[in-house]
Amino acid sequence: MGEPAGTLTPMTESDRMVADPAQDVRGRKVFDADGEEVGTVTDLLVDTDENAVRFLRVEHGGLLGFGASSSFIPVDAVRRVTDDEVHVDSPRDRIAGAPAYDPDLVDQVDYYDKVYGHYGYPPFWSRGYLYPGFPAAR
Repeated sequence: MGEPAGTLTPMTESDRMVADPAQDVRGRKVFDADGEEVGTVTDLLVDTDENAVRFLRVEHGGLLGFGASSSFIPVDAVRRVTDDEVHVDSPRDRIAGAPAYDPDLVDQVDYYDKVYGHYGYPPFWSRGYLYPGFPAAR
């Protein structure tokens, strides 16, 4: 199946920005397939070779920022974006059960492959992959 050619980098740690600032979803609330709030987009993981956003980093749980956890949701799961909200096609339990975000693993292909598999999407490096049209970085 291969592996990604480029490097995935958190947008906050790069010199990249969303091409259209109105489409920058960081800070927006994330809602699951049932319309329940599941967290907040805290960062975007960008494929620096393709200038494409690949994952949303979503922080969920905790109280006043303590005990919160983060996970990635592939942009393929995004179904609708409003001025304040991002709606994904996955239910809360699938999001909660996603492979946990670990800063020591963010550059590992195996981790990304597990995240895609968990959500049921082919990874972006697979043959025939079509980008879902989520805003591109520049």
